[in-house]
Amino acid sequence: MTARPANAHQARLLRLLRDGGPNSRAQLGDQVDLSRSKLAVEVDRLLETGLVVADGLAASRGGRRSHNIRLAPNLRFLGVDIGATSVDVAVTNAELEVLGHLNHPMDVREGPVAVFEQVLAMAAKLRASGLAEGFDGAGIGVPGPVRFPEGVPVAPPIMPGWDGFPVREALSQELGCPVMVDNDVNLMAMGEQHAGVARSVNDFLCVKIGTGIGCGIVVGGEVYRGTTGSAGDIGHIQVDPDGRPCACGNRGCLEAHFSGAALARDAEDAARSGQSVELATRLEAAGRLTGADVAGAAAAGDATSLELIREGGNRVGQVIAGLVSFFNPGLVVIGGGVTGLGHTLLASVRTQVYRRSLPLATGNLPIVLGELGPAAGVIGAARLISDHLFSPA
Repeated sequence: MTARPANAHQARLLRLLRDGGPNSRAQLGDQVDLSRSKLAVEVDRLLETGLVVADGLAASRGGRRSHNIRLAPNLRFLGVDIGATSVDVAVTNAELEVLGHLNHPMDVREGPVAVFEQVLAMAAKLRASGLAEGFDGAGIGVPGPVRFPEGVPVAPPIMPGWDGFPVREALSQELGCPVMVDNDVNLMAMGEQHAGVARSVNDFLCVKIGTGIGCGIVVGGEVYRGTTGSAGDIGHIQVDPDGRPCACGNRGCLEAHFSGAALARDAEDAARSGQSVELATRLEAAGRLTGADVAGAAAAGDATSLELIREGGNRVGQVIAGLVSFFNPGLVVIGGGVTGLGHTLLASVRTQVYRRSLPLATGNLPIVLGELGPAAGVIGAARLISDHLFSPA
């Protein structure tokens, strides 16, 4: 993809076609503040660039029927969501429909070189399957703070060896296309906003509970990243002044008390101390426990597992309640690997938020699980790079 929109009007038209699919000139005119002649000029210029193409006759609105306009069907974006323990890579078209999606276990602590070798191998596999001849752009999510303008991770607590690594520059050279980098929870929020539960909401919080805990903040339809890119790092809000040591160097952080890693540790302690026969059986069979084991044990009626989930949900709800009182969002989305704990977790979070926050903030506040699962991050990554490419150069 070499062409870029020449002005804000063309950028607006491209994003409308991305988010709404093929549209007639008349339908596009209903959504933009342009005269009919000016709209025709901008659409014709976009057709000349090859970013959009004519796509059959539109439905008649009286008079001569016009052609539908759609984004070029050969455009391809690569979405990469790097988690603490796995990597998701997907190819989308320009309308952000996932055409192919791969997942591979990977420990982010192995460092950027090893992780990106895996990412490039997965991207090559998707390309070889015939889904893409090449990529017009790539979006990358990483599980830590990112200095957004440079695409560089900054002192990420669970990513040793990544501090200051030039992710955007390195991958752009390898892939031969523009690359944008952001925190993984911001991309999850963008994915849910584009194709998930937050489609019609402009102001919302998206909380990701996985190996760590983070929060995507969307204000007026745009991700808020803060001055240095660390907005939403709620896993390091203190919930217990005398609590456990955390990987960040402080004590009593939310993440130290409830995250995928903390839950697995507590479950193993409960299994070894004889508190749960169900967890002990699972530990003996597998040698270790995960959040999925706790979810399975809870589904089987294990009281210890249910209590671990409730305690964790209470702590998360305590933090979210403060955020709701401060931010007054229209929606709270809960996502990430630990959402396999399902409605037991959700009920505990809701109870704390509705109990602790003011009724004015919670009276019409849905708190829901994300709809897209692992696809949220890769769709959000594709959305990130398309936002960049569908902006004036």
